[in-house]
Amino acid sequence: MTPRPPRAMTVLIAAAALCATTATAATAAPASSASSASSAAQDAGRHAPKIVTDWARAWNGTDPRALGDLFTGNGTYTDQAVGITFRGREEISGWKARADRLIDNVHVTVRTARRDGERITVQSIYSGHLKGAPKPFAVPMTTLLDLDRNRCRITSDQDHYSLATVLAQSGLPADWTPPAS
Repeated sequence: MTPRPPRAMTVLIAAAALCATTATAATAAPASSASSASSAAQDAGRHAPKIVTDWARAWNGTDPRALGDLFTGNGTYTDQAVGITFRGREEISGWKARADRLIDNVHVTVRTARRDGERITVQSIYSGHLKGAPKPFAVPMTTLLDLDRNRCRITSDQDHYSLATVLAQSGLPADWTPPAS
């Protein structure tokens, strides 16, 4: 009778074979390009919960009310990078309108979205061109969306990104502040 290898050894051999197959596939795959990265981001957006695709569409659109309309009447929007919170649909719509006045081509590209109960964590790229800045920016952003119990409206949005990185990429000094408007 031929002795059987211990179960742990079988698992290790299978894992090694899987790793080798994955490594071979990765090296055989063509180098990634901007278009394939863009396609991956678009695919992530297509498979995200509807509220996330609506949220990104509102940020990428030109109607500030589209963003505010996604929130409950007493919903909050907090931009952690600038340390400000807006309450209610009107203030949130006003924040989007101000962003549109300050940033040309403001855009959010959803990379991943993960739901855990009534909270969705969104990984995205936040990009645009601050008016008057020499260069555009594109920074990673994490957004926490808390939803109402029906999961159809946002009760809280918290955006986390690096303002220092936005300013550095834009070619602006670290102490730059937007013009009053």
